[in-house]
Amino acid sequence: MRDDLEGLEISHQQLAQLTNLPVNNELILITNNLNKWGGYLIEKMRGTEGATVVFIGCCTFIFVYLLFDISLKMFVIKIPIPSGILLILFSVWMGGFIQTMLYMVWKIKSTFIKTNMTNSLRILLNDVKRYNDVINAININDQIEEAGNLEVGIKQRKEVIEALKLTKSDLVRALKTERILRENKNFILSNSELFANNLATLTSMQVTEQATEHGRLLNEALQIALDVQYEMSRLNSQG
Repeated sequence: MRDDLEGLEISHQQLAQLTNLPVNNELILITNNLNKWGGYLIEKMRGTEGATVVFIGCCTFIFVYLLFDISLKMFVIKIPIPSGILLILFSVWMGGFIQTMLYMVWKIKSTFIKTNMTNSLRILLNDVKRYNDVINAININDQIEEAGNLEVGIKQRKEVIEALKLTKSDLVRALKTERILRENKNFILSNSELFANNLATLTSMQVTEQATEHGRLLNEALQIALDVQYEMSRLNSQG
């Protein structure tokens, strides 16, 4: 990724911090991780490190088997089932137990997200996804250009990057505003006249000081207040 794209993407971690919700919650499947791990091992075995991978794999299996067998003989009454079969059954049971725990955690997070999800947040999350898709598309286009296809280069790239920076700033501000509204919904709705008075004060100050730097800052504050007022009306209608 080129330097001018670095830091433009809104990461999962940043999104979780902005919303205070695990919005990127996904169910972790053990089978998927096992498939990835198996594919990685097969790829290594086909390469120059094949013998080393096979040796380490065999040693690991033997060590686990011996450790399991010794543990059975020391702490469990003698069982007429071979240790190898018991190890397989135990591995399957452990896998099922871990997968069940992962599912329960995913279910709890999903319920929490569903309870706190607002229409505004849903729209903003979709906008963030579209924004990140644009970043990814530009990155892929850059790779195609670096491969020798100079004709696909983005014209007026500087202006595009500046527009993306402004878009990210707007998205971050909107996400912060939505979180404030969501986490203080009851207070805002019960004290709506307080916020209406503040909005009127900001409007008056902005008109008298429009030409000054202070007026510019007030204009930005006014825009935020207008966004808050809009979201308040939406939340009120939803309630």
